[in-house]
Amino acid sequence: MFDLLSEKIGNIFKKLSSKGGLTEKDVDEALRQVRLALLEADVNLKVVKEFTAKLRERVLTQEVLKSLTPTQHVVKIVHEELTVILGGGQSTLIPAGRPPSVLMLVGLQGSGKTTTAAKLGLHMRRSGQAPLLVAADTRRPAAIDQLVILGKQLDLPVYAEDQKSKPTDICAHALDRARETASTWVILDTQGRLHIDEALMKELQDIKRLLQPTEILLVVDAMTGQEAVRVAEEFHTKVGLTGLILTKMDGDARGGAALSIKSVTGVPIKFVGMGEKVDALEAYYPDRMASRILGMGDMLTLIEKAEKVVDEKWAKDMEKKIRTSSFTFEDFLEQLQQVKKMGSIGHLMEMIPGLGSMAKKLPEGMDEKQLKKVEAIVRSMTTQERRHPDIIDGSRRRRIAKGSGTTSQDVNQLLNQFRQVQKLMKQLDSGKAKRLMQGMK
Repeated sequence: MFDLLSEKIGNIFKKLSSKGGLTEKDVDEALRQVRLALLEADVNLKVVKEFTAKLRERVLTQEVLKSLTPTQHVVKIVHEELTVILGGGQSTLIPAGRPPSVLMLVGLQGSGKTTTAAKLGLHMRRSGQAPLLVAADTRRPAAIDQLVILGKQLDLPVYAEDQKSKPTDICAHALDRARETASTWVILDTQGRLHIDEALMKELQDIKRLLQPTEILLVVDAMTGQEAVRVAEEFHTKVGLTGLILTKMDGDARGGAALSIKSVTGVPIKFVGMGEKVDALEAYYPDRMASRILGMGDMLTLIEKAEKVVDEKWAKDMEKKIRTSSFTFEDFLEQLQQVKKMGSIGHLMEMIPGLGSMAKKLPEGMDEKQLKKVEAIVRSMTTQERRHPDIIDGSRRRRIAKGSGTTSQDVNQLLNQFRQVQKLMKQLDSGKAKRLMQGMK
């Protein structure tokens, strides 16, 4: 996500920081490069012009140019202005005065409406809501079955009727069901088309008039760039959007849609899809997104992800094992499972300040393959071997390698790494690390 833009802007800041003091000429050259980087990232031309003009106005002040750390000032200003064009503050869902609240998902075919409906339902349930998914897309073959299957997988209720039923009738009946079952939100998965036409808009307008949704969210593919912006403008004009959900953000190396869509349409982004997994939907925070673009990481989102998947009792037990140096391969395997729930290693690295550039260098899928290899090796060990890895000799090593489809060298490498981790934990427990940190202050 934003890989190309992050790399280019990072290089611009490196050049500025090497200069010490800044002149107006330095600033203009840096802004020229920023402008080119944004255009290459498929950002709307009008947005680029307004953004760079605002930057120039704020950077060319005596406070910045005469500062002892002018580049740091520039980075701060860029972060603030990026946050503005990305949307300013977070935009949350607005519920009705009295439940159930109605949320209508709209969009073209292929944008990911149906899977997004399920992801949104899961997100709501985790935040204490009781959502009802509604299969109102009677046009696309298997759309109803797809939502029903996703609902069963996630244990979310789905209201569905025969494909011959009118979408307006399905939605009206679903609202009655939601009242009967005390659902707090009704999520409507509506029909899409390959392109915008009058028939589609009339149907959406009829559903809107009948159910009076508090939220009308457009699901749009971030990878389509400025086409996504155009689609958002048309839907907003015809239906009146309250927000946007950008899907496939994890595959969008440029970021043109995210950086243009709020400024051009005036409609806020409320959620972003960060992968195919059912929990890969994140609330959208413009300031955090700006931090990711500038390589500052996103520790708040990382902490929130960890809080969702890590059980508090398990974390305390693990802390105790680390303190008493009784950490085993069984514990290691548990930790591996927790990490996998949070997403890919590359995606997690992007959220840690300073590691974003390392994440970009990982070959595609390498982190997943490595985790699977490690997991296979540990699972090929006996319970005794996991608890007491020191007993693993040459013959055991060969057996483990054969059982995991790896080599003895792979097993040996993992054992060495594990011993290093155990050694580090003993040092932490003995207080050596604490004394070392105090000595560095």
